[in-house]
Amino acid sequence: MSMNPIRIACVAALVSALPLLCVAQDERAILQRSLTGMGDTARLQHMLAKARRGEPVVVGVIGGSITAGARASKPELSWGNLAAKWWTDTFPQAKVTFVNAGIGATCSDLGAHRVQAHLLDRHPDIVMVEYAVNDGINPMAAETLEGLVRRTLKQPNQPAVLLLFTMDNKGANTQQAHMEIGKHYGLPMASFRDALWPEVEAKRIAWTDIESDEVHPNDRGHAYCASFMTDICARVLKDLPADKDLPAIAALPEPKTANLFENAGFYNAETITPTKNEGWEVFTDPNFAGFFGKGWKTAAPGSTLEFKVEGRAVSLLFYRIKGAMGIARAQVDDQPPVTMDAWFDADWGGYAPFQLVARDLAPGPHTLRVTVLGDRNPESTGNEFHINAVLIAGQKESTAQQ
Repeated sequence: MSMNPIRIACVAALVSALPLLCVAQDERAILQRSLTGMGDTARLQHMLAKARRGEPVVVGVIGGSITAGARASKPELSWGNLAAKWWTDTFPQAKVTFVNAGIGATCSDLGAHRVQAHLLDRHPDIVMVEYAVNDGINPMAAETLEGLVRRTLKQPNQPAVLLLFTMDNKGANTQQAHMEIGKHYGLPMASFRDALWPEVEAKRIAWTDIESDEVHPNDRGHAYCASFMTDICARVLKDLPADKDLPAIAALPEPKTANLFENAGFYNAETITPTKNEGWEVFTDPNFAGFFGKGWKTAAPGSTLEFKVEGRAVSLLFYRIKGAMGIARAQVDDQPPVTMDAWFDADWGGYAPFQLVARDLAPGPHTLRVTVLGDRNPESTGNEFHINAVLIAGQKESTAQQ
C-alpha cells in the first residue's frame, strides 16, 4: 500500500532529523504500528481547518519528564517541540504557539489538578497527553486521566485531545488503562511501545538506539514520539473537508469512572490561605517556581498548617530529596491520617510527589491539617518539610478553580 505525500513527509522528517544514525528499520511499518486508534477526529478536523484558514493555533502538551523534554540534546528536539514544528511547517500562514506543561516525575493525578492553571488557561486547540510510563505508580490512573481528559474536552473552544503511550525498558506502561479512557471518549491514540518494542525484542533496534536510560528517549526516540502524533494529524489533514462540510462535534459521553477528578483545582500560597499557621513560612521553591509558585516550608517539628477545603478528595503536593528532610502527618477531619516522608534514597535530585490524603468525602467543608513530626528517616539529618500545593477534587463545577 502506498503512503500519501503528507505521511511520507512525516517519515522523511523523522529520518532527516537523525542524520548521524543509520536507519535500517522499516519506518513505514513502525509508523503504522504506532497507531492504536483514530477515534472520533471531528475535533481535530476543526482545529486543522482553523490552521488552514490561517488563524492562530495553540499546541499544548502535558505529561512527565519525557514531555518536559528530558534527555533531548536541546529543547527544540523534544517530542512536543517537534510536534508543534509540524504545525508550523504545515501551516506557515498560521501563528502557532507551543505550550509545554510537562513536569518530571509527575502522574496524571497531579495533571488532573493542574491542567487548568498550567495549560487550559492558554486555550490550546490541540492537547497531547503523555503519562503512560509515570502512571505505573498511580493506582488511580484511569480515574485521574479521565478527569484530565473531561476537563480538557469541556473547554469552550472544544480542543482536540490525543494520547501518547511511552514505555520503560521492560516494555511496560499503563497503556491498557489509558486506552480504555481513550476509547470511551473517541480519542486518537498512538503507542511508542507498540511501534518500537517489537523492534527491540527482535534486536533490529537496540534500546540505546532510541533511549538514553531506562525510560527517557534520546533524540531519535523523541523524534519517533513526535512522528507518531503528527502522523495522526497528517492522516486527518489528507482528507480534510471544506469548512462547510466539517462534522459536528459529539456531546461527551457519561463518565466511565466515578469522575472524581474532573473538577479539580491546584492551590498554592497565593490562592489559598491557611486558617491556622504555626511555624511555617511562605516561600518559592526554586525547583518548581515556574509551575507551582509559592508554597510553605518549615524545619521545626510540631509546625502545623490547617486549611478549610470543600471537595470530595483532598491531596497534597510536597517535596522529596536526599537531604535534611523530615516526616509530616496529614489528616482530613477524623479520617485516617497519612504520613509523608520527604527524604528518599536517590542522588539524582528532588521531585514533588502527589499524596492522596482522603477521598469519597461527604459534601460540605472539611478541615485539612498538616503537622511535622519529630520522627525522621534514620539517614536524614533534619526535619525540613515543603508543601507545594493543596489539591482539591470533586468540587462543585461552579466553584472549581478556573
